[in-house]
Amino acid sequence: MHIVCKDHLEIAIDMFVDEYEDAPDIIDLQKVQFKDWQPPAHCERCAEGEARFLVV
Repeated sequence: MHIVCKDHLEIAIDMFVDEYEDAPDIIDLQKVQFKDWQPPAHCERCAEGEARFLVV
């Protein structure tokens, strides 16, 4: 699972495919909210960009 900004989405997809050898699901965190989980506020790759996409 990767939580990234728009700028790092492609890198997160590549990392997921390398690890799992399958295409990920990409969830736009601006359109979906989870009842029991709050995403971090910032991208895991740059810690500056808004955490916008969940790659699972």
